[in-house]
Amino acid sequence: MSQLINADLVDLDLTANTKEEAARSLAERMVAEGRVTDLEGFLADVAARETQMPTGLEGGIGIPHCRSAHVTEPTLAFGRPVTPVDFGATDGPADLIFLIAAPDGADSDHLGILSSLARHLADADFTEALRTVADPERAAALIRGDEAAEDAADEATDGSADGAAAGSPGGAGEPDPAGPQAPEEGSGEGGRPFRIVAVTSCPTGIAHTYMAAESLERAGQEAGAEVSVETQGSAGFDRLDPAVIAAADGVIFAHDVEVREKERFAGKPTVDAGVKAAINRPGELVAEVQGKAERGEVSGTARPGAPVDTAGEPGDGYGTRLRKWLMTGVSYMVPFVAAGGLLIAVSFAIGGYEIADAKSVADHFAWTELHSWAALFNQIGQLAFGFLVPVLAGYIAYGMADRPGLVPGFVGGAVAVEIGAGFLGGLVAGLLAGAVVTAVRRVAVPPVLRGIMPVVVIPLLSSAVVGALMFVLIGKPVATAQKAMTDWLGGLTGTNAVLLGLLIGLMMCFDLGGPVNKVAYTFATGGIATSDPGHGSLTVMATAMAAGMVPPLGMALATVVRGRLFTTAERENGKAAWVLGASFITEGAIPFAAADPLRVIPSSMAGGAVTGALTMAFGSTLRAPHGGVFVVPLIGSPFQYLIAIAAGTAVTTGLVVLLKGARVRRSRRPDGSDGTHEQPAAPSEQPSGATVPA
Repeated sequence: MSQLINADLVDLDLTANTKEEAARSLAERMVAEGRVTDLEGFLADVAARETQMPTGLEGGIGIPHCRSAHVTEPTLAFGRPVTPVDFGATDGPADLIFLIAAPDGADSDHLGILSSLARHLADADFTEALRTVADPERAAALIRGDEAAEDAADEATDGSADGAAAGSPGGAGEPDPAGPQAPEEGSGEGGRPFRIVAVTSCPTGIAHTYMAAESLERAGQEAGAEVSVETQGSAGFDRLDPAVIAAADGVIFAHDVEVREKERFAGKPTVDAGVKAAINRPGELVAEVQGKAERGEVSGTARPGAPVDTAGEPGDGYGTRLRKWLMTGVSYMVPFVAAGGLLIAVSFAIGGYEIADAKSVADHFAWTELHSWAALFNQIGQLAFGFLVPVLAGYIAYGMADRPGLVPGFVGGAVAVEIGAGFLGGLVAGLLAGAVVTAVRRVAVPPVLRGIMPVVVIPLLSSAVVGALMFVLIGKPVATAQKAMTDWLGGLTGTNAVLLGLLIGLMMCFDLGGPVNKVAYTFATGGIATSDPGHGSLTVMATAMAAGMVPPLGMALATVVRGRLFTTAERENGKAAWVLGASFITEGAIPFAAADPLRVIPSSMAGGAVTGALTMAFGSTLRAPHGGVFVVPLIGSPFQYLIAIAAGTAVTTGLVVLLKGARVRRSRRPDGSDGTHEQPAAPSEQPSGATVPA
């Protein structure tokens, strides 16, 4: 930590009445040392961070901090005010103030040093030594770890602080190697310690994030529990091993920003609190999660189809990572597809298809004219739809390179739209942007440039490279391929069209809203995301939506036709599946597939294939990317379209009843009595002595 602080950055007699005055006094020392280039700009960043959450901690500590473009290198200034200064802590003002300044884009090594200091602040011996040290040079050495805490305390107090510092034989803030005496193990399953996984994060990801982690680890040690913490800091984060998460007995979220990839922790007893709660009362959080585990309280399961904000686990192969990158883009794109597409659909329903040619309503809107409203919805929808390809590209790049990938990804996607490369161009632009940003971030740069890397250098270079490549080299061939695919779809007739419909139907029903389903749906929406989609593209969109409605509708009908083959819970899910299926929410069949995948999924795929083939054969078209039966007025050949859905639903219902019934017949008892359910309802679902309803 030798570069973080020196004697000139220490003020043991700080004169300040407010936290603003304290920050200014310490920041002026940073300016004098050449660590901060713009005093007022830096203080504005500090003040902005303070508005997000007070930086006072219990124990008399104030830790104002921020990431700023005005900081040239990671820096720490320490002040011991003559009069304690209020930083918003619940137990009173602070008599130890640490101003931490990190440059934007500081690499993980430097932020690791800052996080190490933040962890030391949780050590009472370390803070007590700082309260008694008399020399700025020794204070800086103590903070750097060059001098042990007991040595500084001994000199300042003539040995009276020996007891307070006895636990720190090494560098500043080092815990006693022996650690607190843990209670006997056995609070977890099979006599092992209770296992906790935790995530800590704060708005800047510098100080509170790591102090909370340290506090939770110490509290777990005192409680005889094993605590593994994932710190989601400003330099990114290293994901906990999935095996560690799977083996955990409970989860603690200590955060003031959204936990990334939260779905990884679903299905376990969970305590959700602010990051300062983990710093100030970690023992209570540990006890709370242990209590929830004893009572069997668990969090909800992950929502199907949730965005995948990940560049892939460390052990993932390239194919797996590529799938995750693409799914990240698709997941963020779908809301734009739904919102824009449905607004366009409403405009067509009100004003007819010719409303797409209406002039801008900005200067000609009439509140009482229906056609004005239709034109307004159409133009809003078209604008929303225009984000489809840039959002796809931007979030593919985000999945690869995190936030720095967004700008070049969006730029590349916009270029794809401009040159007519469409959906395929968005895929290529997103992958290209992520690769370029990853390459730029690997280049070693001088410390003076680190502050401007994320806000100037990376966006500038990556956008220029991606834009140039898309315009000059890559975009045109991709645009040609996109046009060829569109022309091919428009020319499909007869058997070829039916086979394509069959394939789309199988894909839409294969994983019920999962990656394969999303690939087919994105292919369909990509075809209509143009100013003038052809007949073939509109038919593909109709096919994808019709097939996606079949699984939940088929399961809903099956629970009515042969209710005794399903549990009570499944029959209740069947009621909801009617609405979900009619609304084109394929995930409505997931509860059935989870309970009996070998019968439900093949039945769903068979029904989806029938519907897909019939829809293409009938030549039904659809201009809206979502809406289910509620957009029937916008469907070309709507009667045949509904027949195709009904046929597929009947096939799915018939097959699932046949397959489940065959299993029941095989499981009949030797005395000839009916085996009823293959999955009987839980005892709590049936009154004593009740028979299963037919």
